[in-house]
Amino acid sequence: MDVEDYRKRGKEMVDYIANYLEGIRDRRVFPDVRPGYMRDLVPGEAPTEPESWDDIVSDVERVIMPGVTHWQSPHMHAYFPALNSYPSLLGDMLADAINCLGFTWASSPACTELEMIVLDWLGQMIGLPKEFLHYESNGNGGGVIQTTASESTLVCLLAARTEAIRKYKETDDDLEDAEINSRLVAYCSDQAHSSVEKAGLIALVKMRYVESDENLSLRSDRLVEAVERDRNKGLIPFCLIATLGTTGACAFDCIEELGPICESEGMWLHVDAAYAGTALICPEYRHWLRGVEYVSSLAFNPSKWMMVHFDCTAMWVRNAKAVHRTFTVDPLYLQHENTGLAIDFMHWQIPLSKRFRALKLWFVIRNYGITGLQKHIREGVRLAQKFEALVRADSRFQVPVKRHLGLVVFRIVGDNILTERLLKRLNSRGNLHCVPASLKGQYVIRFTVTSQRTTVDDIVKDWLEIKSTATSVLAEFEDSRPRTKVPLAETKERNELFGSSLLLANSPMSPKIVNGSYVAIFDNIIPDWTKGWSFLGNIHKGSPARRKMFQGKQYSLDSRLDLVQYCVGITGPKLATCSEVRAGSDPTPQESEDTDGEALNGNEESKIRSKSVDGADNVFENEEDAEAETPAAPRVCLKCGHLCSQNN
Repeated sequence: MDVEDYRKRGKEMVDYIANYLEGIRDRRVFPDVRPGYMRDLVPGEAPTEPESWDDIVSDVERVIMPGVTHWQSPHMHAYFPALNSYPSLLGDMLADAINCLGFTWASSPACTELEMIVLDWLGQMIGLPKEFLHYESNGNGGGVIQTTASESTLVCLLAARTEAIRKYKETDDDLEDAEINSRLVAYCSDQAHSSVEKAGLIALVKMRYVESDENLSLRSDRLVEAVERDRNKGLIPFCLIATLGTTGACAFDCIEELGPICESEGMWLHVDAAYAGTALICPEYRHWLRGVEYVSSLAFNPSKWMMVHFDCTAMWVRNAKAVHRTFTVDPLYLQHENTGLAIDFMHWQIPLSKRFRALKLWFVIRNYGITGLQKHIREGVRLAQKFEALVRADSRFQVPVKRHLGLVVFRIVGDNILTERLLKRLNSRGNLHCVPASLKGQYVIRFTVTSQRTTVDDIVKDWLEIKSTATSVLAEFEDSRPRTKVPLAETKERNELFGSSLLLANSPMSPKIVNGSYVAIFDNIIPDWTKGWSFLGNIHKGSPARRKMFQGKQYSLDSRLDLVQYCVGITGPKLATCSEVRAGSDPTPQESEDTDGEALNGNEESKIRSKSVDGADNVFENEEDAEAETPAAPRVCLKCGHLCSQNN
């Protein structure tokens, strides 16, 4: 490819990238492929002869895109954001063209000096003290761009180890480095990122996980207990790694409480703010940074939420000499005439070389400005609040911990298996993508607003997908559960009031509890109870009373306590006879319904209710009536079900 081909193909690639990003909403977020899918799509050996550029580019859609998880999609809600932007892409295009290696100031002065300036800008934007800035700390502190927050954690842990070993050798020069190292112990929350554990493994130091509180935050009292236990064992506490915005639920450790403990114990305090650090650009979120005066180092990822594409991690240290002592190497071929007068970033990091990452960060900050970045952050938080409100409005779901920033964690109420099945079903469909977390034994789904292209419509669409999928998961789970029959006696033992509310099942103005119409009315069953019900079979099939009890909508006997009273043989207020209800004619179904409605809405005699409504200990208004001797039972009208007068 010559320069003219590059001009042509470069413009084509820019168009392809622009079309890809603008149309990304229509792509399946999570790919539907299996491990090894690409092996059958490309040859097993590299081509011997050059291939045409058209063939190469055509394979992007055929080979690459089917296996891509689209992190820039508005329906991507897994992990944390990994955003890009047009100024960031252009900045890296230029950096890739320059392709300098900035390991020393002399290897590319612009690469080193722009990084110092941009890191000072960014430190001021998030409210860091001047001790962390290159040009205000007299060279004692400053910032550097690392590849990841994981690497920053390792760098700071190694620097803290160097300081601890140096300090103890000052008191006892006979101690070997390895002996001191074997006694070192670092601390972090049980919610800390997995990279903290990995850093401990690489540094060969013990890592103590301190239990977080009910808000998933690390607090001072538990840290003090852990430090005291280790000191009693002869160990040396030397470092605490606190988190602002944990991976599981975006929880925040209380730096303001933890800082004084680290100061009194002589411990290095590193703050991992990988995701939440970007939010500190907004003043309303800087309260999480209280206690920063105790912090030794801090890192966050502009490559997450700040729209500077990967890789780009900003890391600041208060004492740059501690980092220098850890990583300084000084071969002759790396020395230059300004060695010692200028910063050589090879002494601030694990690798020797570094890319010109400051260029894309510089482009983004200038193109958006502080106000533009603040607007972007606040919109992400607003959309997360919208999603949280949708979840809380559905009683089948719960939000087990407080939402912070753009991350909402939620689950289906019930066993963890339900939420796990829901997540697997959602990801298999590929329309949106989420990942799980475990919060003190609860399986939750993490839903992060990631893309700057996300709208309210996208949030609502994803929520409808979640709701419909949950409906099918719950239905399948219910169908698969074994049905266990519980004996009536055991039910009564579990709930002593069982039976007192069953009559309310279908009574029109009553709470809907269970569909059990005539099974349990009183606790004490009289001997002739079943005989009393035998009359029901003799009631005229066309009568309103029979229609009400055996056809269509089934009402409870609450609305016909006259029949109840008849069955148990109560003597009490005179019951209406047929002639008093409708002289000489059968009541129509409509009239029967109206009569029942009146009884339910206001008749004094209809106010006798079951225990679950009035809370009475007995359903009878007059207990003496219930205990009275039962007279000869009156007759029942076979048409309407009312009692016939004795004279008829």
